[in-house]
Amino acid sequence: MIIRKMFKFENAHVVRGCSTVKCRSSIHGHSYKVELLFESNFLDNGQMVYDFGLMKQNMKDLIESFDHAIALWNGDDKEYLEDMKKHSMRWVELPVSPSAEQFSRVIFVMIDKLLALTSKVNGEREVKLHSVIVHETETGYAQCFAEDAYSKEMGIIDLREIVFSKEICEDFNDFELFEKIKNEIKFINPKDV
Repeated sequence: MIIRKMFKFENAHVVRGCSTVKCRSSIHGHSYKVELLFESNFLDNGQMVYDFGLMKQNMKDLIESFDHAIALWNGDDKEYLEDMKKHSMRWVELPVSPSAEQFSRVIFVMIDKLLALTSKVNGEREVKLHSVIVHETETGYAQCFAEDAYSKEMGIIDLREIVFSKEICEDFNDFELFEKIKNEIKFINPKDV
């Protein structure tokens, strides 16, 4: 069975090297919708694959970290990166260009790692992240599966190369959330959501 949870965020970026001149040369923004799809052949004690309430915690924090922020590619011009960080409190620096395709891969790797580190509390079994869909516009989206997220051909997503601004980290319910994920520290979900 597959379940789906949708999140939304507003984000600005430049996609260097793309075919469209205005997209590769001008900062612009999108109203993103992100769908997380989870699968399992089992149901938990509440007859669910995975309680949607559990997703409102750390998963929501990770995705909302991109909200009202600028996504930066660490391979971009250093002066541009410094200026964006100087003039925006909310920024995320990524090891890949912030296209919809790469957003879906980055989010997949982050959520997949978080899921693996989260203790199961209600009989959840074999819950896996099936895919991540990132809608960049009303008519266009990218869907990432595990083989895409961890593809060497598409570029390795090393979580240690992702940097969130201090202001984004301060918005996490757990200030050290992303550091715990990068350092593979287990999470315990509370029984009462």
